[in-house]
Amino acid sequence: MTRAPLSVLDLVPIVSGQSGADALRNSVDLARHAERLGYARYWVAEHHLNPGVAGTSPAVVLALLGAATATIRIGSGAVLLGHRTALSTVEEFGLLDAAYPGRIDLGLGRSGGRPPGSDQGEVPPVPLVDGRTAEGLLVPPKAPIAHLLDSPRFRVQRELLQLPGAEPADYGEQVDDILALIAGTYRSVDGVHAQALPGEGADLQLWVLGSSGGESAHVAGKRGLRFATNYHVNPSGVVEATLAYRAAFEPSDDLTRPYVAVSADVVVAEDEPTARELATGYGLWVRSIRTAEGAIPFPTPEQARAWHWSDEDRALVQDRIDTRFVGTPAQVADQLEILQRAVGADELVVTTITHDHADRARSYELLAQEWASRS
Repeated sequence: MTRAPLSVLDLVPIVSGQSGADALRNSVDLARHAERLGYARYWVAEHHLNPGVAGTSPAVVLALLGAATATIRIGSGAVLLGHRTALSTVEEFGLLDAAYPGRIDLGLGRSGGRPPGSDQGEVPPVPLVDGRTAEGLLVPPKAPIAHLLDSPRFRVQRELLQLPGAEPADYGEQVDDILALIAGTYRSVDGVHAQALPGEGADLQLWVLGSSGGESAHVAGKRGLRFATNYHVNPSGVVEATLAYRAAFEPSDDLTRPYVAVSADVVVAEDEPTARELATGYGLWVRSIRTAEGAIPFPTPEQARAWHWSDEDRALVQDRIDTRFVGTPAQVADQLEILQRAVGADELVVTTITHDHADRARSYELLAQEWASRS
């Protein structure tokens, strides 16, 4: 299998003791660093009401990153269509394309406020032996996170992100409207031609992001779009998601065969003990997300070690702890190769959070060097 190019997913994390402004400056610096290191793409995610995440508006962050870089592709991983319209999305990213032509990826997420794995659909079976695929990739059981849908924080998020009385549009219809607005073929139900300028004719690369084998994977496949799935958010569903996407795939003018990117959480250091020390805060950070408190500022190792873990806490985050790739460059690259083979990935997207920005930048540097040496 051809070695997949590496890309970056940045949540624009706020670490304890720092501010959102610090997080933005760190992201600009990291994007420049990733460009120098040869990463293919730099994506930013959309999150809301999280004290530890500054990435609330992908388009705004991408405008900053585009001005700070010259060649690396930049994009959304993803914008959440559950609380926006097709027109606003195309216009925003049309502006970005006008400013940074030929460099913009538009990654589309199905909704805001639904936990991973809530997609519904016919999912192909995944044969596992002792919880692993034939390639050796760990596929843990689904995490106990169904409570997130009914949490007060998610209800508040929906209330604040949507106008009173508004309901999210059908996801497949939104994707079709986005495609039509970009192509200049949009017609209303009354036959009115609507033009999104800038946006119409924009040189955007479209992706659909999904966590399971449900609606997102099918929408991406049926429309012949690129598909990105996230081992780092929902490791239990990543293989099913790619199987469902490929089963649904129909060639399009843009894509003649399925194209898959898959993400992973990684921390790399010169030696394994150092890498594990840098990754110490991850479990507590994930716990804050999965208890619906909202992502806390990423803690120091000392702050994380001070937390008193209950059995319930550990069960809530164990799948994410077990599926991180933490270690030396060679150890992490070996795990990424397994992930690539297990899902047949065309690209790998790595996301790294450490408390110290220099450690985070160094992790990406060590991984890029190791990956290039294997080409």
